[in-house]
Amino acid sequence: MAWQLSLDLPLAVALGPDDFILAEANRAAHEMVTAMGWPEGKLALIGPPGSGKSHLARVWQASSEAMILLAQDLGPSLPPPAPGAAIVVEDIQRLPRAAEVTLFHLHNRLAASGGRLLLTADRPPARLGIALPDLASRLQATAIARIHDPDDRLLRAVLAKHFADRQLVPMADVIPYLAARIERSFASAAAVVARLDRMALAESRPVSRTLARRALDRD
Repeated sequence: MAWQLSLDLPLAVALGPDDFILAEANRAAHEMVTAMGWPEGKLALIGPPGSGKSHLARVWQASSEAMILLAQDLGPSLPPPAPGAAIVVEDIQRLPRAAEVTLFHLHNRLAASGGRLLLTADRPPARLGIALPDLASRLQATAIARIHDPDDRLLRAVLAKHFADRQLVPMADVIPYLAARIERSFASAAAVVARLDRMALAESRPVSRTLARRALDRD
């Protein structure tokens, strides 16, 4: 996965198992995702945007050799999974109506062959608005692992990771300053670091508390 800078340069996000930040907000989800067995071989990983669902899915992929698919890309041309395959379907809140049958058949084939299915979404299956009744019932019967909003400690760690992913070294007082003032959410942490990256690049300035204050004043 790659994010884009303002100059369309690829941002290398560290998604290895050792890069995942464990905290109270995600510890239970991490334990469930990395457990040996899931009820009926399937699990729904639910969390707010930017909370690390894709990262945690790749932690599981590293041990399961899972194939990762994007829900919005599913369609009738998807080949049947190999017996016993491990598959991640990301962002099922973006599943097209026309792809619901595809996901239904994928689910059933994995279940019949002893495969495993990890689904990620920003909301529980019951709130996805799936139109196909058989698929809706199967998704609603899926065990859920939840990532919650970050506490102060995790928020600071997430800010530090976003800076590191962008190869930025903020001054020592920047992260505490930001953590005390932004909304306590993963999305806010990602957004403010991206804004500071653009500002620092445009102005050829270090990431200082002064720059951070200006970035927050733009909200």
